[in-house]
Order: sequence, then structure tokens, then C-alpha cells
Amino acid sequence: MTESNALYAQSGGVTAVINASAAGVIETIRKHPDKIGKLYAARNGIIGVLTEDLIDTSFDSAADIAALRHTPGSIFGSCRHKLGTIEKNRAQYERIVEVFSAHNIRYFFYNGGGDSQDTAYKVSQISKTLGYPITCIGVPKTVDNDLPMTDNSPGFGSVAKYIAISIREAGLDVASMAQSSTKVFVFEVMGRHAGWIAAAGGLAAEKEGDAPHIILFPEITFDPKAFLARVDACVKKYGSCAIVVSEGIRNAEGNFVADSNLADAFGHKQLGGVAPIIAKMIKQELGYKYHWALPDYLQRSARHIASKTDAEQSYAVGQAAVELALAGKNATMPIIVRDSNHPYRWSIGEAPIEKAANTEAKLPRNYITEDGFGITELCREYLQPLIEGEDYPPYKNGLPIYIKLKNTPVAKKLEKTFEV
Repeated sequence: MTESNALYAQSGGVTAVINASAAGVIETIRKHPDKIGKLYAARNGIIGVLTEDLIDTSFDSAADIAALRHTPGSIFGSCRHKLGTIEKNRAQYERIVEVFSAHNIRYFFYNGGGDSQDTAYKVSQISKTLGYPITCIGVPKTVDNDLPMTDNSPGFGSVAKYIAISIREAGLDVASMAQSSTKVFVFEVMGRHAGWIAAAGGLAAEKEGDAPHIILFPEITFDPKAFLARVDACVKKYGSCAIVVSEGIRNAEGNFVADSNLADAFGHKQLGGVAPIIAKMIKQELGYKYHWALPDYLQRSARHIASKTDAEQSYAVGQAAVELALAGKNATMPIIVRDSNHPYRWSIGEAPIEKAANTEAKLPRNYITEDGFGITELCREYLQPLIEGEDYPPYKNGLPIYIKLKNTPVAKKLEKTFEV
């Protein structure tokens, strides 16, 4: 009998540690050559499956695979491509199974967030319908920390650390210039519907007067009058005001403050930049000089200051995904379980990917202060362990060393091509 092969793919927005999960998958599979033959990777996520654009990972050395643990970005390429329902897009699902069959792929590991888990679940369903045996395991990842079932989402701890450090440093800067120049700094962070990343900025404020002085969450309706009053009070009391604002804050009508009227491939609203809108409002109403910043991709790719906890958990879910598959599990996902807070201890559990698909875990109201502008101690207790520890990459000539794999293509076996 021909040995069964496996396929790994990355999906959605990348993180500083998604490649640690890739390393976990690859290194664990290499320990079981008697159970899994080749491990292929799909170039650019599910698009690589549809177009039969596969990579043979066996050409990459053990040292290069190990180096993935400290390399950001998506080593095989990611994508935002929503397959949609099986009923309306059956041809795409049949094509996936066709590619799997051509390359004798019996294990599918899909590394991504809620939309990606939805894809993995639907692939597991169509394989049953078509009678092709495929084990589908989701590998959790998202900087937004909005995956349900798991205590936290791999990738979040590192972006949280970046945001907390950045607002602390920017707060010191604006405080230095406040007497004669800039009095307000507005820092926009990711988070369309969930305010976890914005909340992480609150970790920088350990005593009264520390930045950030104000946090704006998607879960709290934006009230311009109350907000401006708070800005004015902060400037008068502390001399400056540092603000963290989530890209997804909404007004009283329920509309995004920064709605650009565009949408991405998953159907999510594209937001046009809320920081300049907030900053100009402050200037117009209060007259304070301001600066604003949008870290954008920087916040999710900053491997040089990644959380050690996050890096370890990201590797662990990749490793556990393979172990679950070899144990005969299907349509499931490894999750992080918080065993205790003091001291912080965690372990790996599992959950059905169906329950993680297309569902967003938002910031609980009791994690936000009563006035809606800060985080509670309960939130701090949850967040603090996730940014703990340093896991610096190796450096050369003052710069971090990041690996590039060979990404050796696999010969195509299907005559028919597929347009995406």
C-alpha cells in the first residue's frame, strides 16, 4: 500500500509566531515516518490546494525547519479566500478532494482563525460525502484573540506584547514634548470586532498617570462628548494624553467610525483608519496638537520582541495537531487550556473545529472598567501571562536572522487546471 501523505497550509493574516506552529507540525511528522510519508505544504493557503501548487517540505534541512520557530510572516504564503457553502461552491470542494486524491493526501492541517477553521470543517464534511478518507485538523492562530474554545489564540501574546511596549514608549515620548509641543498621541491597533489587542495596551499602565490614559474598545459605543471630556481632563491633570484605539470602534448608530465601504475576501468590512479621525476631532474641539500612529503589519510581524509564552504555545499546537491526527481524531483542533493563574500554567486540550468556525470571542464587559476607558484587574490577570518572557531570534550585523525555505514545488498530476 502506498504511504499516506499530509498537507499543511497557512491562512488569513499572519502572526509573528505562525511559523512556530509550522515547525511543530513538520518536526512532529518527521518523527513518524512509518505513519506519514511526505509532508506537503500548500503555497498561499487553500489557493495552493485549488491550483495544485504544492511544496515538498522534505527538501528542507532540520536546522532550517527549527529556524522557523523564530521567523515571522508566513513561510509558505497565506491567503484570504473564502470557499463559501458546499452547496453554492461545490466545485471548489470537489477540486480540493481531487488534488488530495492525486497526491494521496490523507491528513490536512489548516493553520488559521475562525474562517480557516470553517474551511477545515467543510473539507472534512465534503470528504465524507465524496467517500474520500481525509483527517482534517485545525491549527489555531489569530492575533485578534477572538477564537472561541481556546483560552487564548496563538499569535495574540506577541502582538499584545508589542502594543504594550509601544504605547509605554510612545507615552514617554509625548510626555517629554507636552509642555511646548505635542500633547496627545493616538495609537490605532487591530481589532475589528473584539478589543483584545486594544486591551493589551492597558498592561503598560501600572500606576495612575501611566500611558495609555484612554483605551477605546469595539465593545463600547464611542461617545465623542465623553471621550473629549476625558482627553481634556487627562491633559490638564497629567500634561499629556496617550490613547489606544481599536480600528473597530462604532458610533451610536452601530457604524464603524472608520468605515471605508470596502470589504475583504472573507466579507469583512475594510476599515479606513480611525486614528486620524480621532486625532482631528481632538484638534478641532480641544485645540491640542497631536500625533497619531498606525502600526498596521508591524504589530503582527514583530518577532524581535515576541512573547516567549506565545512562541511556546504556537509550537505546541502544531505538535499537538499531528498527535491528534495520529490518534485518529478528525475535525478537531488543539486548544490552549489555562490550568492556573498563580503561577501561570497551561496545557493542550482539544475542541471540535465546528465550534470554532465563524464565531468571535469578544472582550467580556467585566474586563473593561465601568467608564469604558480602561481595563480591570481581572483583565490584567488574564493578559499578563500571555506577554511574559523573551524569545529573541539570533542576530547578525545588528539584525535578526530569519530563514527562507527552499519551497521546492511538487510536480502536478492533474491535467485540468482550476481558476480561483
